[in-house]
Amino acid sequence: MAKAKKQFICSECGHAHPQWVGQCGQCKAWNTLEEELVVPATKREKRSGMAELQAPKVRPLHEVDVAELPRLDMGEKELNRVLGGGSVPGGVVLLGGEPGIGKSTLMLQVALAVGASGAKVLYISGEESAEQVRMRANRLGAIAPSVLIYPQTQVPAVLDALRREKPALVVVDSIQTLDLPDQDGVPGSVGQIRESAAALTTYAKVSGTPLFMVGHITKEGSLAGPKVLEHMVDVVLQFEGDRHHSYRMLRAAKNRFGTTAELGIYEMTGEGLASVDHPSEVLLGERGSAESGSAVAVSLQGVRPMLVETQALVSTAVYGTPQRSGTGFDLRRLNMLLAVLEKRCEFKLGQFDVFLNLAGGLKIQDPANDLAVVAAILSSKLNVPLDNRTCFAGEVGLSGEIRPVPRLEQRMMEAARLGMERMLVSGHGSHPKAPKGLTVVPVKRVAEVHRVIF
Repeated sequence: MAKAKKQFICSECGHAHPQWVGQCGQCKAWNTLEEELVVPATKREKRSGMAELQAPKVRPLHEVDVAELPRLDMGEKELNRVLGGGSVPGGVVLLGGEPGIGKSTLMLQVALAVGASGAKVLYISGEESAEQVRMRANRLGAIAPSVLIYPQTQVPAVLDALRREKPALVVVDSIQTLDLPDQDGVPGSVGQIRESAAALTTYAKVSGTPLFMVGHITKEGSLAGPKVLEHMVDVVLQFEGDRHHSYRMLRAAKNRFGTTAELGIYEMTGEGLASVDHPSEVLLGERGSAESGSAVAVSLQGVRPMLVETQALVSTAVYGTPQRSGTGFDLRRLNMLLAVLEKRCEFKLGQFDVFLNLAGGLKIQDPANDLAVVAAILSSKLNVPLDNRTCFAGEVGLSGEIRPVPRLEQRMMEAARLGMERMLVSGHGSHPKAPKGLTVVPVKRVAEVHRVIF
């Protein structure tokens, strides 16, 4: 650590003196010099911009200004929804996802949308050349002159460009490609990722510039690099989806400036990622005629209700041990629901394979899906199709009771809007008045579901 030096600052004019004197040499005031310690900036502080950061002062908490910070509109409705209304000044966002899922496409669309509003955007590309980025941008829309591209992996050069250009938004694609010359390790190593992210984060905080960083993930599904990377940033976004399906989900695993319950849905098209305003209509539009093993769940993600088709297949086990498989649904919860059906309803499934799938490649975790899963399993086992105009919203407990779910009125409104005629909900407690055209059927136990739906 660099040795601290003493200097004497005039409280009247701020002039610095190397030693104490009775009269300030600048303003000629007497007895105004106060001693201060000055610590020279280290190499790490100089390269990251920490030397420019003013020392904080101790002050009462009630004097801190809590005025609402203006947010930068990202130009993407779904991204704004997940962020909580846009990006705050100095906010650092980390976007992770599997290779080929569309992370770079989403960030380039954001850069073009923000640039179209006249704001300067600097896109740092560490994986592609400027020509390759331009080729992708050509199919995404118009390219504003304020969108700048800088193919660079050296962090000092990136920081110099940021201080010179002073953009309103910075996109780094990706953090694993950046390199600090005076840091040991190759790009992508733990030390390089940590120090590179720290340098960029410090610049964002000092300048008040929103920063988006794209991150790779490991084969286990976690973000590559040190865990401290997720602690350093303000928002951690996960871009999910099945590459064999066109739908992508954007959700927040961490958000210091908003909720983590919101969900953004995109559809991958030839012109890039398109926002899905009404996912229920898109997902249910793929349903054909009534088939056994299909039930509609009225799910809720954040404050957005959506109808999702739940598909189940129950068949005789070919091998000795029955298979249990769930796509887009928690396998442990599926096993729990099967145990409840066998124990509370005497519905023997021990010698059958059970496969469950949420249509559209979605991964939705909502306890309200339990009732639809139970109905789909019963329908497949008995090979009796359910009514196409019946939907379900209820949580199943271990004792076989159907528990109420939150925001039931919003779920009813969405079901009625899409033409549903009957909705099975929990019979415990009161429920809001059903909208016109929708009949609400309360059920208290899992054993009652079989009698009601067939």
